[in-house]
Amino acid sequence: MMNTEALLLTQDENTPAETLEQLSADEDQFIRARVAAHQNTSSETLVKLSTDESELVREFVAEHMNTPTETLVALSKDTLTVAWVAGNPNTPIEVINKLSEDEDVFVRISVSVNPNIPLETLDKMSKDADENVRAAVAKNTRIPVEILERLSKDENEDVRKVAQEHPNTPK
Repeated sequence: MMNTEALLLTQDENTPAETLEQLSADEDQFIRARVAAHQNTSSETLVKLSTDESELVREFVAEHMNTPTETLVALSKDTLTVAWVAGNPNTPIEVINKLSEDEDVFVRISVSVNPNIPLETLDKMSKDADENVRAAVAKNTRIPVEILERLSKDENEDVRKVAQEHPNTPK
């Protein structure tokens, strides 16, 4: 049974980093996952949790804004967390570029919505063979109008629809 006090502490936005550090050793993976997702969790605690036995915990570490770059690079080599790393805006550009060519479509989708994806990588991904990746590219907030216009004429109806609905698409 889950420790109610621990659960409440992980739900409180004012829980200090020191308390979260202590909770990161809890035997319940859901408590550790909530620690990994908490906005006040320190980068040191996230580094520790990045090697947790629980995939769920590592996924939250991979998407956390306080996770150090070196830890994101290490997690990008974990097939179970790589898609989460791909979408993290703090993931290094070299890793984003490498992951843009990953064979896993979910990894490429995550890369394509990353707000810090280089525009030339975004352009390359707009020509991806998978329509789900192209549709995800069309959702990127930084997508240039030229790419949106091209995707609004895509062979796939869903890609066209997403591109045409983007707020930056000329009407």
